[in-house]
Amino acid sequence: LGNGGSTLHVLQYLEDLYGDQWTSFTVLLIHSGGYSQRLPSASALGKIFMALPFGDPIYQMLELKLAMYIDFPRHMKPGILVTCSDDIELYSTEITETITLDKPGFTAFAHPSDLAVGTTHGVFVLDPSSFSGKGGLEYASCQCFLHKPDVRTMRQRGAVCVRGHCSSGNHSDSAVASECVYTDSIFYMDHHTAKQLLMFYKQMGTLGCEIDAYGDFLQALGPRATPDYTKNTSNVTKEDSGLVEVRQQLFSLLQGTAFNVIVLNNSQFYHIGTTQEYLFHFTAENKLRFELDLLPVAFSIFPGAAKTSDQSSVIQSILEPGCVIGPGSVIEYSRIGPEVSVGKSSIVSGSCINFSVDIPSHCFLSSVTVKIKDQVEYATMVFGVRDNLKQSVKLLSDIGLLQFFGTSLAECLDLWSLKASDQLFSSGNTRLGLWTVRIFPVCSTLSESVKMSLKMLNSVQHMSAFKLSGFQLLSVEEMLAYKDVEDMLKFRKQIYDEICLQRQKEK
Repeated sequence: LGNGGSTLHVLQYLEDLYGDQWTSFTVLLIHSGGYSQRLPSASALGKIFMALPFGDPIYQMLELKLAMYIDFPRHMKPGILVTCSDDIELYSTEITETITLDKPGFTAFAHPSDLAVGTTHGVFVLDPSSFSGKGGLEYASCQCFLHKPDVRTMRQRGAVCVRGHCSSGNHSDSAVASECVYTDSIFYMDHHTAKQLLMFYKQMGTLGCEIDAYGDFLQALGPRATPDYTKNTSNVTKEDSGLVEVRQQLFSLLQGTAFNVIVLNNSQFYHIGTTQEYLFHFTAENKLRFELDLLPVAFSIFPGAAKTSDQSSVIQSILEPGCVIGPGSVIEYSRIGPEVSVGKSSIVSGSCINFSVDIPSHCFLSSVTVKIKDQVEYATMVFGVRDNLKQSVKLLSDIGLLQFFGTSLAECLDLWSLKASDQLFSSGNTRLGLWTVRIFPVCSTLSESVKMSLKMLNSVQHMSAFKLSGFQLLSVEEMLAYKDVEDMLKFRKQIYDEICLQRQKEK
């Protein structure tokens, strides 16, 4: 569906539940996280339930979102406020300034950012006469919206401002006038607009393609919007037939709808949607840690004899004396035994490691409970934190182009005694990639599944054989199809109860 399709689906659901009554509601709609291919530790349960390294017990992203937006409903006409679950918007305004969401059409929040940030976000082309770039908050009018544009496009379309016209807290003040663009985060639409979109959805019947709430709704807005983008499918996860046509229909429907922008000049937008960003903001970079008072150890059992640095992050986990956690690593919802060392800048999620092992640096390790034919079993995905799980090739002869922990996938398959064939991929012969390749052993216990996946990784690192051909193997895609969320939550609850018990003993 994409986040646009799911927005339409939710509008339909609200109407089914409440009839016409829903037109008097103020609704917060949070996209909970899709496939989360760039941060797969959040794939099974959704990014909105991602654990944050603060609070006692710990907060999840959902609580943080509710806290950040707590003032909005008082100054909001009935309508829908749309947001993602992997970003954090922090801003300051004068005491007399209020964010009011009461205008017809769409109202989007804008943050001053470097041009490089603009290439991976939505960018507003603001009417320069409608705002000064000074003060904490301004209401501006938007001429058009660019979705993940390159720098050349930003310049051509007039999106680039000179800082000072753009006094952001994002950067150090230098004497040199630097350039910035205004990037997107959350947006509001009034009920009239939401009803128009719902009518469109009803006429469509079933959606046969992935729609983006940002790219496909907002690019249709503003007096200078043109339908050129409807044919550009470079940012789509999976290009479906009918996408261009649906975009053109949306463009016709939304063209001319009012498009207001709330410019938050003194604001900071943090995105935590990829393994790199997640590690950067939770361990390496101090800004977000300082703003939210993030902790190196949050709601965990952490004996003095366990070694870690201030630069790592331990969230609702049980560490035993003797284990070592390298700088820049994040451990969440896991049990780490005494003979375990984790290298630097690694992520360990939902795992139980009760055997002697050295987990390498830059390693991503995440366990999932699966239920196959009513049997509860376990599989653990392991990758390099920089591996591209979105990349795919169309031909088996090209799988050498895919990289697993810095080694070509074709070489890895040889080491594991696996034969490259269409059957090795859960997608058949359509999308061949790390997301769909069946390489992760299914085991009867959680720690055994971790052990097997680490052996597999070890064989790649040391170029030594490790036979996978005897195991039932799953792809990440299949792990999510077979996931047993109840069992995963039970494991988290056991850790939670043990931490609470330990706390009581200490008291």
